Amino acid sequence: MMYLLWSLPAVVVLVTILSGRANITVAAVLGLLTTLPVALLAGPTPFAVGQLSEALLRGLWIGAVIAPYILGGLLFWQVAARDPTGYTAAPAADNELDERSWTPLARRRLVFFACFLVGPFAESVTGFGVGMLGTVILLRRFDFAARHLMIFALLSQTVIPWGAMSSGTLLAAAYARIPAVQLAVYSAVPVALLMLVWLALFWQTARRAGIGAPWSECLREVAWIAVSLVALVLTTWHLGPETALLAAFGPLIVVRLLLDLRPNRRQARAAARKVLPYVLLISGLALSRLVPDLRGALSTVGQVTLFHDLPAWSPLFHAGSWLIAGALLTLLLRRQTGNLAREARTAWHTGQHAVLTLFLFAMMAEVLTASGISGAFAAATFASLGENAILVTPLLSGGFAVLANSGNPANSLFMPSQVALALQAGLSIPAVAALQHASGMCLGFFSPVRMSIAASLANGFGEERRVYGQLLPFAVAAVALLMGMAWWVAATGGTTR
Repeated sequence: MMYLLWSLPAVVVLVTILSGRANITVAAVLGLLTTLPVALLAGPTPFAVGQLSEALLRGLWIGAVIAPYILGGLLFWQVAARDPTGYTAAPAADNELDERSWTPLARRRLVFFACFLVGPFAESVTGFGVGMLGTVILLRRFDFAARHLMIFALLSQTVIPWGAMSSGTLLAAAYARIPAVQLAVYSAVPVALLMLVWLALFWQTARRAGIGAPWSECLREVAWIAVSLVALVLTTWHLGPETALLAAFGPLIVVRLLLDLRPNRRQARAAARKVLPYVLLISGLALSRLVPDLRGALSTVGQVTLFHDLPAWSPLFHAGSWLIAGALLTLLLRRQTGNLAREARTAWHTGQHAVLTLFLFAMMAEVLTASGISGAFAAATFASLGENAILVTPLLSGGFAVLANSGNPANSLFMPSQVALALQAGLSIPAVAALQHASGMCLGFFSPVRMSIAASLANGFGEERRVYGQLLPFAVAAVALLMGMAWWVAATGGTTR
């Protein structure tokens, strides 16, 4: 009976989402309001009002450190995506490229370029499905069937742990009490394995869309994916996860653009003007992380540390600060500073639910941890299932992500328990945390919310069931792959302890 009471916050969140009558922010509010009395009155360890206040403050601190990544990324993307010569949305591609006669192979290469490079790049700055928008804009010219365009749009979400400036990964690392770089590098393993599933889906959809290709082209695509993932891991290790995908995929996008589209000099100059803000931002962030003296100076000036086991706030080193400063500088150089208020309002309107749920779920996670509820669940699960308890992680985390269209709720509810379980079983904490995180983030690919976004962008309303029918075998394969990884972690303990 006590375990049923302790599970009430998760049940409330789940039922609220399933009802379809409230958004994720309302679900988070109800979850937190349920957590408070359960923790105070029925927690397994003594939990007074003073401890509750500290737990809530810890959650607020986590949110305050991570929120600038979301809002700063949105603000910078909006400003940088504008036409430098006027206040209109920058075109996705030069009109001359639209009028070019495209061979099936050229089409396929642009589709791959949009799905696995441009889409993830856009998603990494902003999140919120913007990667799908960028992919659809590039591919709309080809008049693909809506169901095929929907799947191509969804494939932009395959590197989602690095989406929205890796805000979800930073949040998960805070819950797990491990460095964000370590969690991101470990998460690259399931992401790379799942890429086999996403590539198979791409090949099937491309063939059905009339842009099939010989195995030599498929091997070329595998090589590009391998190069991009290796570059992503290296930049994550050296620069941190926040800007890793920008730094890794930016040069690859330029190379593919030159190889496949072969723009003329005028087109190249126009493209260079559009990407200049990104180049300057990435270069500055890279220098701030790679030059030891500069890194030390920026990370220590004005640093605020409220809790020794949580991320500190360094205003001159924080990537969110750089994103906001980059947006302001771009507006200043383009003489568009009068549009700052408009851009800020748009950024808040787009990101408000993500920011609010970030704070709410962070507070919920801290209360569940401080009251001992997360640890008690982990101990009970381990007593019942032993090391095999980790086998349910992909199902539990992935199921929540499919419903909530985000891995953050699952991480806030289950990550502390997963870490406690790893300690109980003697498993690698980074490996267990990465499995929990990647399962929630990556299986959100199949979320109905994400599907509805793809349908709206591709004018595919009414095609959702047909698309889900095509996705079903790949969903089964993705879950099976993650469960196989869970079995390996349980059997070996992970790579490092």
